[in-house]
Amino acid sequence: MTNESLDALLTALYVKIDDTLEVDRWMGRPPRLTDSELVCLAVAQALLGFGSEARWLRYANANLASMFPYLPQQSGYNKRLRAALPLVKKAIRMLAVDTDFWFDNHWIVDSTPVPCGTSRPTVKRSEMAGWAGYGYCASHSRFFWGLRLYLVCTPTGMPILWTLANPKMDERQVLQAMLDVEAGLVAERPGLLLIADKGFASKEFENNLALQGIELLRPSFKREKKRKDEGLLKPVRQLIESVNGTLKGQLDLEQHGGRTHEGVAVHVAQRVLAMAAATWRNHKTGAPTMRSLIAFDH
Repeated sequence: MTNESLDALLTALYVKIDDTLEVDRWMGRPPRLTDSELVCLAVAQALLGFGSEARWLRYANANLASMFPYLPQQSGYNKRLRAALPLVKKAIRMLAVDTDFWFDNHWIVDSTPVPCGTSRPTVKRSEMAGWAGYGYCASHSRFFWGLRLYLVCTPTGMPILWTLANPKMDERQVLQAMLDVEAGLVAERPGLLLIADKGFASKEFENNLALQGIELLRPSFKREKKRKDEGLLKPVRQLIESVNGTLKGQLDLEQHGGRTHEGVAVHVAQRVLAMAAATWRNHKTGAPTMRSLIAFDH
């Protein structure tokens, strides 16, 4: 089975990572699967929807041997992937910087559940206890145990900032921390417009954003005077739902399979990178829809 679009994406991604990022600085004997190949393999796994690493490696051995001459066993792959989290994070930023979207001064922010357990015994035994917690998903009217993914992206869906946090944490505090860490990035974008939902509403929060040169665009409350440019929010809200739909529906965010801190973090990062890689490739090839995965996921 071949997919020319996926092959082209993986080849371009491999070259980009190998040329741009410092990889494979190994002491002693180098691994048979390079770091660049490992990241490309992880992207392909996410795009093709393989939640099971055992099934994925069997598929890759049968169908991707020409691109990946050596594939490790499941335990080796999982260990290498967890260790590659810093590289995956760098690759997400690298792809965003290599597009026109990087200079967009309109950012969209939202958070979405990342469940990490579904039964009480699992919750009690989980290594995630302390980081993960119980939260409520209003869009699906359900409680969950796990984390929240906070994603700041451009209207095209290119990830700019992201993090995972306990669902009990105040959304505004998490977002403020993300922006403080990337204060230099914010300062480079005068007139930055941050588009969010009502969960990020707070006079103090808006004042803090204003001090950073950021304007917050959000829906008004029922008893609140209609806010400036509120009419723009409906199509933007559809964009946010579309981005979450890509992560959940096509990249199986909620079926990440992570069981430890490192495992959850890298499996979520793997999916964010896959979305960034597809957006990057579509941008480079002039595809009509930037975030479409259709050319790569079958």
